[in-house]
Amino acid sequence: MAERPYVLLSCAMSIDGYLDDGSDERLLLSNEADLDRVDAVRAGCDAILVGAATIRNDDPRLVVRSPARRARRAVRGQRPTPVKVTVTERAKLDAEARFFTVGDSPKLVYCASYTVEQARDQLGHAATVVDGGQPVAMRLLCEDLHRRGIGRLMVEGGATVLTQFLAAGLADELQLVVAPFFVGSGSGRRLVDEAEFPWQQHRPARLVESRALGDVVLLRYALSRRFRTATQPRP
Repeated sequence: MAERPYVLLSCAMSIDGYLDDGSDERLLLSNEADLDRVDAVRAGCDAILVGAATIRNDDPRLVVRSPARRARRAVRGQRPTPVKVTVTERAKLDAEARFFTVGDSPKLVYCASYTVEQARDQLGHAATVVDGGQPVAMRLLCEDLHRRGIGRLMVEGGATVLTQFLAAGLADELQLVVAPFFVGSGSGRRLVDEAEFPWQQHRPARLVESRALGDVVLLRYALSRRFRTATQPRP
């Protein structure tokens, strides 16, 4: 099997498993203590990946916020913020989104083969556009990231991307935060879409940590044997 980065999935959901409520307002599923924890995890990674829908809907910056953590990355010879990565089938991206304009880290856009030229026209010099296959294959994406020197990849969603990584058996670790409320909305997106996953009733994921962070709870699962040898990020 070709080599790939260590893949860490990071996400937050409501008690009833929703990532959002289907409205135009962003659903806040975290708190300051958890956001600081996520910042530490980002600082320990080589790249951060989100889907194109997350860029369109949330306009995330995907940067390391803490000056001390950015400084420690600099001492290690790294850029202040990890490489930013996104995946798109339709190449519907805005070059003015904060994903592209905030921070000086490289940006990689993996597109379906038939949209590569369209994406390059749209994004110009804002990102490196990569042919990811048709449809984009997450395994090939991971192998390409490994060739580019990415050893530790943090995947922050959304649901389609999380489903693809999990269903393909490409995830080594899941860090799942549960917010203390229900959404109960049929129009919201759940954590994952319908798929066949490697972890079933008779082959469960291994819970390695549960921790309260104020009013949210972090559940950390080992999803592969690689978890044992993974280098954990510094706080």
